[in-house]
Amino acid sequence: MKKTKKFIEDVVREVAGESTLPLVKILLNKESVSEYELADKLKKDINQTRNLLYELHKSNLVFSTRKKDKVKGWYIYYWSFDSNRINHLFKNIQEKKIEKFKRMLEREEDKAFFICTNKCVRLDFENAMSFSFKCPECGALMEKDDNTKKIQQVKKEIERLEKVIKKL
Repeated sequence: MKKTKKFIEDVVREVAGESTLPLVKILLNKESVSEYELADKLKKDINQTRNLLYELHKSNLVFSTRKKDKVKGWYIYYWSFDSNRINHLFKNIQEKKIEKFKRMLEREEDKAFFICTNKCVRLDFENAMSFSFKCPECGALMEKDDNTKKIQQVKKEIERLEKVIKKL
């Protein structure tokens, strides 16, 4: 899959959160940017910047090298963005979504559901029975939910996500 700026941002947003995007935009086409320079450009203090870097590092989206400052004697970390990880992370995200949908599909196929006539709640058989098939929100009688369309939608979504993964 082509690594467009939007694609990279979408993956980063999903794995590390919206707050890391400004940092990624700075790092995208540069290598070895000092954490102090990053903090300056982000207009954040060094600890806030490091926290964002660590959030990206959890997913191995950034890596660093350290060099000793000859004047102060401190180590300064220089950070780079690893765009090679994007496709791998994207694939992992899609696989997790597929697993979630498969669990949802299994639940929908294995259980009977009841829905309030006013659409307040939807409960499985056991929970509906515990409320005597009356809505716990409004007291209306619950009726069996036809989840055929929902099952079809979930199956289509699984197929779509599997096709996306195959394109990688």
